[in-house]
Amino acid sequence: MNPAKEAAGSLGSYAYSGKQGGATVPAERSIADIVKDTLSNVQDIIRSEVQLAKVELTQEARKASVAGIMFGAAAVTGFLGFAFCCLCVVYALALVMPAWAAALIVGVGLFVIAAIAFSIGRERWKKVKMPEKTIFTVKEDVAWTHSPNKS
Repeated sequence: MNPAKEAAGSLGSYAYSGKQGGATVPAERSIADIVKDTLSNVQDIIRSEVQLAKVELTQEARKASVAGIMFGAAAVTGFLGFAFCCLCVVYALALVMPAWAAALIVGVGLFVIAAIAFSIGRERWKKVKMPEKTIFTVKEDVAWTHSPNKS
């Protein structure tokens, strides 16, 4: 077998068809064959890219899940720490007033903090916009795929 054709792999069939007088000559291929092979190659490239994306996303998802678990553990631990600090404030206030009044003061204070945080969050949420460019391009792509004469 010809070493050049062997080195070219499957691409060798595009460049070489046979020998004439000891030299290889380019193959005469029809336009339909060339288009068919081109489309096949594009499909293979797309499949390979999708497979690569799946592998990369799987690896990143594993890393993200470990990070998410750590964030969850931090949130639970932080919440418990905050709860015990609030309990400490209740006990400290209970030294100078009835326990129910101390608990009520701490509870009302927490509700006030929650209301302020909610108000700030709502105002910032109103400033969040939809990804208009992405939505536009996706709609364009969908319309293109449904159009009878794609160009």
